[in-house]
Amino acid sequence: MRFAITGLAAYAADVVVFNVSLLVLRIDPLAAKALSSVVGITVAYVGSRYYTWPAGPRTGTRRAVVTFVAISIAAAAVQVLCLWATHHLLGLTSPLADNLSANVLGMGAATVLRYWAFRRFVFSPLAVDKRDRPGRPIER
Repeated sequence: MRFAITGLAAYAADVVVFNVSLLVLRIDPLAAKALSSVVGITVAYVGSRYYTWPAGPRTGTRRAVVTFVAISIAAAAVQVLCLWATHHLLGLTSPLADNLSANVLGMGAATVLRYWAFRRFVFSPLAVDKRDRPGRPIER
């Protein structure tokens, strides 16, 4: 349930920024999606770290952030690829088509990837990097 709440908050931020960028600021759809993805990723990280999986490891946070961002970029790329395909290959260039492609089809596929990868690689107790555990001597 917490994953869904965090995801909905990130999704809402992503969709709002995408549509404001696309419809008000008249930014290219792919650039608008890139910008909205950055906002969505930020909301998702804060929500995931402090709300969805608050009992996750507190050590190895650098590794967790890097892994979270890498997974999020891969998931955002899924959305951008869907948008690119419908916009440039299929010629569906309306704001409605852009939203359905990026924010429905692309987001659905990206959500499956994110859930599995975050649970497995970022917020799992097994995801702690042994080198970052407190009390471990520094290797030189």
